[in-house]
Amino acid sequence: MKIDKLNLDGKKVSIEVLDKIFSAKINKQLVSNVLYKTNANYKGRKAKTKQKNEIIGSTAKIYSQKGTGNARHASKKAPIFVGGGVAHGPKGESNYKIRKLNKSEKKLSIASIITEKNKSNNLLVFNDFNEKIQKTKDVNKILMKFDAKNSILIVDKKSKENIEKATRNIPNVKITDIGHFSAFDLVKYKKIIFTESSVKELEKRYQ
Repeated sequence: MKIDKLNLDGKKVSIEVLDKIFSAKINKQLVSNVLYKTNANYKGRKAKTKQKNEIIGSTAKIYSQKGTGNARHASKKAPIFVGGGVAHGPKGESNYKIRKLNKSEKKLSIASIITEKNKSNNLLVFNDFNEKIQKTKDVNKILMKFDAKNSILIVDKKSKENIEKATRNIPNVKITDIGHFSAFDLVKYKKIIFTESSVKELEKRYQ
């Protein structure tokens, strides 16, 4: 199939792209499953509380076992005392199940999202950025011109080097390359922007 490639002046030229990426079957259930697994795997279990044996302090029995009329206690490290250990608290262990994503799931979900973005006119392909852009306001003008203030830029290596510094401080905009984006990134941002070379790199992964 053919899609439009834009230069920074807005002029359009048609380029040929792979149907299996830009005109794939939209599988919303698959995308939902992939996003669920991705989000679940992002979650860390780092919360940590001190157990009774980790409290620093005296281990002396606080009063006699019998004769006081009070409940029997050992040291002040018991969970019922202020400053004592925490009973059944989180131990800082990542003991949750890692949900596996196979390569075909990742590829099909990404193709499905890209196709949907293309159909809703939220996909743009630019010429490569062959000249360095130094100022953030210059990149900002480009994004505003194409109504792409909320977008992810998936660019080739050379383009990334030329515009990364000028792009990274713009809110709601992410710049990355073919090897470092996920289905979650594509859904998070309203528009997807490729460069011509990054499209070719993506196509190589699907062949």
